[in-house]
Amino acid sequence: MTLREIHLQLRHYHDAGKKIFVTSSFQTHSIPLLHILSQSGVPVDVLFINTGFHFPETLAFRDEVVELLKLKLINVRPLLSKAEQKNSEGQFYFVSDPDYCCYLNKTQAMEPWLMRYDIWVNGVRADQSDVRRKMKVEEKAPFGTLRFHPLLDWSVRDVYRYKREHKLPGHPLDRQGYLSIGCAPCTRRMDPDDERSGRWYGLKKTECGLHTDLISK
Repeated sequence: MTLREIHLQLRHYHDAGKKIFVTSSFQTHSIPLLHILSQSGVPVDVLFINTGFHFPETLAFRDEVVELLKLKLINVRPLLSKAEQKNSEGQFYFVSDPDYCCYLNKTQAMEPWLMRYDIWVNGVRADQSDVRRKMKVEEKAPFGTLRFHPLLDWSVRDVYRYKREHKLPGHPLDRQGYLSIGCAPCTRRMDPDDERSGRWYGLKKTECGLHTDLISK
């Protein structure tokens, strides 16, 4: 979608009385969408899923971007404490069951918020994975929420071109070879030609559940 098309669609949602939010992981490639939304003239809450396992650099970068773009930030936290997220051997679930860890810290944490909003803006792109390649610009989500994917047809080059044109900052871990940055225990430096190869390295896992469980089949 073009910038004009994105802004017009956001205005359409707003004029229809819809309450809008966007989720952001505050990676470098997340920032263009946040900038586009901040320039739209439409109120959009920004939800950051604060799992408690993020790199400190991510939290500092989040605060920098929020101040720069004057965003309304809401920190979404898991329903269970960290003490309740361990198996019988005392290991955190990201060691023994990363799918369950993602469920507790991301999917389950998001469900109550879906009940409060009408439109969920999301920065997924079709070029990121097979799962995302099958998505449409609008998709139904649980609790009557509608997902809106304005950057679905953008490429990674489009994202970085927009970042350069608008002189937007990059995540500090970019310079250390991290291309896709999630929770620290499940993120590592990886292949520069595969944006998401450093996530859940060594596992068949490619998604955290936000884009598989929280989308109507």
